Amino acid sequence: MSISPHEDELAHALIDLKSRDPQLGISKIHALLLKNYPDWIVSEKRTRKILQLHGLIVAPTQSSGAYEPPVYPSSRVIESLNLEQWSRKVAVKYFNKKKGKGLVALTDIDEGETIWREDPFIIAPEPEIYDMQKASTACGYCTTPLIPDSPLINACPASSSTSYCPSRFCNRLCLARSAKNHPLLCPVQNPASEPLLKFARDQQWMALHALAQTTSRILLANQLMEPALQHDWDVVMGLAELGMEDRFKYSFKSASAPEPDRATWKKGFELYVKAFKESVAPQDQKKLAKLLKKPLPEDVGNELFQYDGFLRGLGRMNLNLESHGGLYSVHAHLNHSCDPNTSVRHLDQRSALSRITVLAKRPIKIGEELVITYVNPKLGYKARQDELRGWGFGSCTCSRCVEEARMVRQAPATNDELDDLADELKAGLGVI
Repeated sequence: MSISPHEDELAHALIDLKSRDPQLGISKIHALLLKNYPDWIVSEKRTRKILQLHGLIVAPTQSSGAYEPPVYPSSRVIESLNLEQWSRKVAVKYFNKKKGKGLVALTDIDEGETIWREDPFIIAPEPEIYDMQKASTACGYCTTPLIPDSPLINACPASSSTSYCPSRFCNRLCLARSAKNHPLLCPVQNPASEPLLKFARDQQWMALHALAQTTSRILLANQLMEPALQHDWDVVMGLAELGMEDRFKYSFKSASAPEPDRATWKKGFELYVKAFKESVAPQDQKKLAKLLKKPLPEDVGNELFQYDGFLRGLGRMNLNLESHGGLYSVHAHLNHSCDPNTSVRHLDQRSALSRITVLAKRPIKIGEELVITYVNPKLGYKARQDELRGWGFGSCTCSRCVEEARMVRQAPATNDELDDLADELKAGLGVI
């Protein structure tokens, strides 16, 4: 006998199925539901409704009209950041609550001039590069492809014939720099990190990988003197932030990047806590305790390991990662324009692939804001606006967008639009 399940019963079943495999789409999870409960009568529409109600799928993004989000990314000025170690040509400026901070020129800058070079605070490389790191063919720190049989290559010091770590470093400098975060992500020194990194890779979730890299750096900085932790924590907390709950609540998502749902968040959080705080296996917990002898300050620990803080951390990673997965202290200050005056390049491809060089695309006057584009500038006006709204930035009002919006408003209606208008008029007059 077929029955229609009660709402709570259906929700419980769907949550259980979704938790087992967070990647399942609506159609597949609906088919699996009917397979597991053959006596139930449930439409796919009802399945979708329950999944949306419980935050297990992302609702469609609002994509038309002059939409402005009810919340904006927040940011704060990093008082301890010494910009002069990168460049004397720029300064940080706080504009307003909506726009946040940015960079302005301290001097006139010529077209093509290098404004600064910067190595990443952390890097969570694209899946293809990460796979090369796991295959020992790209540097475990700077991501530069390794030259086979190069005498400069250094293996992870913890690796041995019985306990293997695939990380290789292109030189001794990269090996030394990797000490800031690699030990807690090394399968030999902290085996509990492997399931987390594998999950991030399988989900192609760069934000989770970046948060793992960042957390590792913070935890290891805490083992050093106080200034090391304070500096790194200031950088992290100064990043622009739009929490995952706000992204979900207001249906922010980018068309160019897959968006994990709440079930995926929770699975990621479980693995994250096991990797850095509470390993399940006693032997893994001993190895973790060996690396982390000094407890975190309470406020830092709460922000890292309480669920709300974890979601805020993911939100920071989402907004601030450079397109190739790097998180950069100065680069993260750059605001968007569809008509940017700077470009970001990876010029040191044979020696430091993850290092960025920021160049002037045209002459920049003293006091002018430095801007980059967050979206593909070749896209049309509407596509660019939709992409920016998907990230939660609202409508772009740069000079290019203002001009293109004016042209769109003045453009004559298309034949399809005229036909639709005619149908509406006929319907209103009772003709059709």
